[in-house]
Amino acid sequence: MQACFNPYLWRNFLGMMDMMQQLQEATEFVQKQYNNNPTIGIILGSGLGNFSSELAIDFSIPYAKIPHFPVSTVEGHSGALQFAQLGGKNLVIMAGRFHFYEGYSPAEVVFPIRVMKLLGVETILLSNAAGSVHPDYQVGDLVVIKDHISFFQTNPLLGKNLEQLGPRFPDMSEPYSKQLRSKAFAIAKELNLHLHEGVYTGVTGPTFETRAEYQLIKHIGGHVVGMSTVQETIAAVHAGMQVFGVSVVTDIGIREDENTITHEEVLQAAKEAEPKLTALFKAMIANI
Repeated sequence: MQACFNPYLWRNFLGMMDMMQQLQEATEFVQKQYNNNPTIGIILGSGLGNFSSELAIDFSIPYAKIPHFPVSTVEGHSGALQFAQLGGKNLVIMAGRFHFYEGYSPAEVVFPIRVMKLLGVETILLSNAAGSVHPDYQVGDLVVIKDHISFFQTNPLLGKNLEQLGPRFPDMSEPYSKQLRSKAFAIAKELNLHLHEGVYTGVTGPTFETRAEYQLIKHIGGHVVGMSTVQETIAAVHAGMQVFGVSVVTDIGIREDENTITHEEVLQAAKEAEPKLTALFKAMIANI
């Protein structure tokens, strides 16, 4: 019996082959520019890019110069891959991330995560600006992410699996490292920082949620909601990396009827909370 040729599967297979080639080309380009292999990767969310100013940056590569890299188009995301050292650790920092709502595919959104893996990164620290649906959270609070809800975002692992990076069916029972979360709370006690721990709900954006959507997120177990992080975490876990994530509460989702949310207000709230996040991240890096 003759096998049936499936053009969709064939195109998908070729696409995955092209993706690995693109990842390797991007990685080789970066390694030629800077040859200190990083072990810790950091992704900075909206309005949180000044973390880099606390470090002595050894080298910086604009995204536009890296082969196959997307380019950030959102205010509050500067758009450069930065390299630094802290406490004897080599770091790679994404000063600006990519989002599904910018028109990028899920595979493009997580492209930098996979490049980080090929560069040697073992641990990723993620930050984001998020809206709160928890009654105890206030604007400016830090929420350590213990889990996420991804039903509203497209999974970046759809399609033929990249076996060079990870398994077909990765376990997601602990997407955010319990060990790193425990370290964070111990550090926070030493630094006199108040941390919450909650569930992050990822949505596509770019619209802020309706009042009914905020209520839905609350009822399904979400505590904060944002337009990033989930796809990055899935790709990182797939590739065997440890993930630590923090949301900065920049707005309150369940709010008075006349209250609205703007991106400018989100950026301002993130900027005001940034010193706390910077202190936490620096101490976490020292303890990894």
